[in-house]
Amino acid sequence: MTDATTGRGVEPREPARSGPTVAPTGGTEHGGTESRVTTPGGIDTESGRETTPLFTHDESDTFELQLQHAVSGFVDGPRAAVEEADHVLEELTGRLTEAVAQRRRTLRGSWQSRDVAEDRPGSSTDTEQLRLALRDYRELAERLLHI
Repeated sequence: MTDATTGRGVEPREPARSGPTVAPTGGTEHGGTESRVTTPGGIDTESGRETTPLFTHDESDTFELQLQHAVSGFVDGPRAAVEEADHVLEELTGRLTEAVAQRRRTLRGSWQSRDVAEDRPGSSTDTEQLRLALRDYRELAERLLHI
């Protein structure tokens, strides 16, 4: 099989999910990129906190296989391969939008639910709960900024 983007032969492979996954976290002062390692269970090895994946492993695998199929079909049908890649990206961005919106609803519920339940909109929710909510908002925003 030939990789259409490089013109080199490649062996087909299944996406590996058994070891840690590495996600970029931004540039360094030397212009490179740092990496943060996350275990398959979603534990960030740098902070020790559990991260909530936006996609299940099955969803990620499906998108990777669909994109791999598009790339591998480029030689036989360049236009069809690009159209397939466009469709994969459209599905992926739609699913990402849904996942981020759901995560935001969950985050909002973590700090708004107490005030609503007490029928006191805007009342002073426990400061620790608010601190944790702010940390989770920041973490999600940083993840999105480094996609």
